[in-house]
Amino acid sequence: MIVLKGQISIIGCGWLGFTLATKLVELGFKVQGSTTSRDKLEILKSHDIAPFLISLNESGVSGEYAQFLTGSDTVIINIPPGLRRNPNKNHVVEIEHLIHQIEKQSIKHVLYISSTSVFEDESHFPVITAKTLPNASSKAGKQLIEIEKMLQVNPNFKTTILRFGGLIGDERHPAKFLSGRTGISNPEAPINLIHRTDCISIIAHILDNDLWGTTLNAVYPSHICKKDYYTNYCAAKNLPLPEFSAAEESKGKIVESKILVQLLNYTFKVVP
Repeated sequence: MIVLKGQISIIGCGWLGFTLATKLVELGFKVQGSTTSRDKLEILKSHDIAPFLISLNESGVSGEYAQFLTGSDTVIINIPPGLRRNPNKNHVVEIEHLIHQIEKQSIKHVLYISSTSVFEDESHFPVITAKTLPNASSKAGKQLIEIEKMLQVNPNFKTTILRFGGLIGDERHPAKFLSGRTGISNPEAPINLIHRTDCISIIAHILDNDLWGTTLNAVYPSHICKKDYYTNYCAAKNLPLPEFSAAEESKGKIVESKILVQLLNYTFKVVP
C-alpha cells in the first residue's frame, strides 16, 4: 500500500471525488472535502473527511472556502462544467474565481480533473497522445481547454492536468443506458473508457510520485468498436441488446495513455 501524508482539499466530492477522498484518508492524508449538498456534510464527516459546503458560480465562490483551503499543500479540482443542465453557463469564470482564492493560500500543487472530450471526434479515428493539442469544437470542450491553459500558466502553483476517458464503475456503466435502445450512432467508433478504481489509483500514484507540471491522458488501453463492446457487455449481463445505426459515418478517436504508464510505472487494474 502507498503510504502518504499531508492535507489535501478536494473540490467536488461526488461519484468520483467522494470515493477518492475516502481512499486518501485511508492512505494517511487529512482530507478537506467540498460539496454543494447540505445533506452530504454528515456523510463526509462520518468518513473522516472534513466537510465544507461550497458553491461556484459566475459571481464568485460561496461558503467557507478560505477555511477549506487553509493548510492544504494540494488542491484537487474535480467538478464538471455542468453545461448539459445549463448550456449558457460560463464555467471558465467559475474556475477563475476559484483560482483567485487558491492564490491567496499557500497551495503548492493543483490537480485538475479534465476530460478527453478536449479532443475532437473525427472520422479517421486519430490517435491522441499526451503531446496532441486539444482541438474540441463543443462548448464544454472549449471551456475545458481554456481552464487547462489558465491553470498551466499560473505561476503561483504547479498544475498537473489529468484527462480521463469515459468514467465507469460497477454500479455506473453506460451500457445500462444504451441497453435496448435503437438507432445508436457511431457504431465503429473506438471506446475510450476507464474504471473508477483506476482513476483513484492513478491520482494516488501522481501524489506519491510528486508528478507536477505535466499533462496526462488516462484511458484503459483497449479500443474495440462501440458496437462490439456494448453488444458484448449487454449479452454477458443478460440485458436487452442495443441496436446501432450506420446511417452516418462513425466519428471518434483513440486516446493513448502510454506517457502516464511510463511516468508512473502504472499497470491498469480493471478491464472496462
